[in-house]
Amino acid sequence: MAFEIVATGHYVPANRVTNDDLARTIDTSDEWIRSHTGIGSRHVAAENEASSDLAFQAALNALEQLSPGNPMEAAQTIDLVVVGTSSPDYYGFPSCACIVQDKLKLEKIGAFDVVAACSGFVYSLDAAAGMLRHGRKRALVIGTDVLTKITDWSDRGTCVLFGDAAGAAILDKTDAPEEGPGRRGIIRSILGSEGAGAQELMCERGGTRNPYKAGETLDKGIVLSMNGQAVYNFAVRAFTDTIQDLLDLEGLSVDDVKKIIPHQANMRIIRAAARRLKIPEDKFFMNIEKYANTSNATIPVALDEYARSGDLQRGDLIMTVGFGGGLTYAGNLMVW
Repeated sequence: MAFEIVATGHYVPANRVTNDDLARTIDTSDEWIRSHTGIGSRHVAAENEASSDLAFQAALNALEQLSPGNPMEAAQTIDLVVVGTSSPDYYGFPSCACIVQDKLKLEKIGAFDVVAACSGFVYSLDAAAGMLRHGRKRALVIGTDVLTKITDWSDRGTCVLFGDAAGAAILDKTDAPEEGPGRRGIIRSILGSEGAGAQELMCERGGTRNPYKAGETLDKGIVLSMNGQAVYNFAVRAFTDTIQDLLDLEGLSVDDVKKIIPHQANMRIIRAAARRLKIPEDKFFMNIEKYANTSNATIPVALDEYARSGDLQRGDLIMTVGFGGGLTYAGNLMVW
């Protein structure tokens, strides 16, 4: 059996914020942001939009491919919902996946979140594939984040980096071979973590380590913080190692891979990794200029855009690579 992506979709909020828009409220400029990150704009969720709302719209966009004009009908074929997110609607529970399951009017199916920061969608694909081995036929896998609601907008080192979005993929268990000639679907995954670096990228307040105390006055809300240099060093190393390990484990060269779909965190990270591995930049599918870093959503949004571009053909070998808070890293190698 093989585990193949049969449909993709994505959604971004209507509100688009350019670098020039940000420069009106914080000490920055379009030139500084572009030169340091490669970002030109980002989409920001409305006050009444949460991660599950974006995830639901991305799911409908993917389901529309299976049943044009009636995505809710296609939804009834889903056996499992897995959502990668770092910014769920609610703390702890209910899961974002359960809210999406309800919005899709699904019953008696499993639904759960994966918390692996920006690697979450890659982790979720691998988790879903593993669960499809045991009786289930079709999984809806989503990466969604609304990081702008946990961003410190007075910190120009982080606030310029993030945007909001959701991406979805529908994963099927098929009769195609998973190994050998004609193999298809996900053929190899790497999942890794370096918890010693957990404090380099985190939301320090709000959990059981630093819970809210009655009567306490906070200078800032619950926002993410990042040690930029430490995360950069980790990301470049994890990025290059994951790509090389996936290739080595399958006895492949980068020339065998049609496209690499990376986590879109910072253009400098991808360029540094490309130089180390001597990979041309056009081997990577990039859309960070339009959307910024949407965390769990970057890979599925890019995958959907690439799938709809006409360049991705059945039988092409592609790779996903993610890295993020935790610290986590992950990659999938798959035949489209």
